Amino acid sequence: MNAPHLTRSIPEVFSDLIAQLTALLRKEGELARTEVSEKIAHVASGLGLAMVGAVLAVPALVILLEAIVAALMRTGMSMFVAALIVGGVALAIGVILLVIGFGRLKTTNLIPEKTLHQLQRDAQVVTQEASDDNGLNRAA
Repeated sequence: MNAPHLTRSIPEVFSDLIAQLTALLRKEGELARTEVSEKIAHVASGLGLAMVGAVLAVPALVILLEAIVAALMRTGMSMFVAALIVGGVALAIGVILLVIGFGRLKTTNLIPEKTLHQLQRDAQVVTQEASDDNGLNRAA
């Protein structure tokens, strides 16, 4: 009892392998392009929202800091000391946020992880199939 896949010639098997590999690479390329474009769109929309938020937040922050200076002055503190304290605290918080923000802006966030995972799975399948076919050819 011969299995149908064992009766094919080596050129036929090789031709099928090349066709399937080509189709697989084409699909993986499409997946990578789609995933990267989705990530870029996500980053672009995030940057747009952040810029609008910054435009609105900066004047509001200045007004709030001026209010804190005025409140400190009402307690009897001089304007110079109150402004120095408020400015120093705001600067320290700003520097901490900048360091955290730049730490999160890594290129690793743009890596197409789904595509890489799929390529690894495909490589495992190809390796497994090659070892299975090699075992069949040895038995024949």
